[in-house]
Amino acid sequence: MPLRHEHYIPALRFDWLTFLYDPVVRLTTREAAFKAALLSQAQVQPGQRVLDLACGTATLTIAIQQAHPQATIIGIDGDPAILRQARAKAERNGVEIQLDQGMSYELPYTDESFDHVLSSLFFHHLTRENKLRTLTEIKRVLKPGGEFHVADWGAPQNVLMKLASQGIVMLDGATTKDNFAGQLPEFIGRSGFEGVEETQHFNSLFGTIRLHKAHKPF
Repeated sequence: MPLRHEHYIPALRFDWLTFLYDPVVRLTTREAAFKAALLSQAQVQPGQRVLDLACGTATLTIAIQQAHPQATIIGIDGDPAILRQARAKAERNGVEIQLDQGMSYELPYTDESFDHVLSSLFFHHLTRENKLRTLTEIKRVLKPGGEFHVADWGAPQNVLMKLASQGIVMLDGATTKDNFAGQLPEFIGRSGFEGVEETQHFNSLFGTIRLHKAHKPF
């Protein structure tokens, strides 16, 4: 049966904008704050295996490895251009991490091989079908009781945030609709995760980023 790959959308929609990804995210999304919160809520322990899904330029991946040097941290992304930036950044920071190329809905890992999967500002890029396919894959690679931690655009907190979110709608298109309607936690629960809850939110220049966590049933 042939693989069904949707057209890959680069981090800033167009390949020629990829080199701007780090400064744009840093300046517009309160990146340091929400990624620190995401890392903190994961409570990674020594010896655990952690997957940074759609790692981009590996900002979060590197931060996890630096905070938890006795854990095994792996990043994966479908964009070879952004992975080149990630590898260069890891080298500049003196961090050795495994960075793989692959699609979120066809993960190249064995069943029950991770304790945590983290994802930031990624799910809004996916069609509804591939959001659900990706969540199924995350559940597959997590160990029983393993945790999923995600930060992404969510329902705007107020009118100002709703107006701000139109910039992301214009940049990333129709795939953002489910996120801004607040449906991501519903999809997580529908995919068989338990304990789905919102933990924090951060208002930014492009809307409200909401953090959620859930776990795979034992």
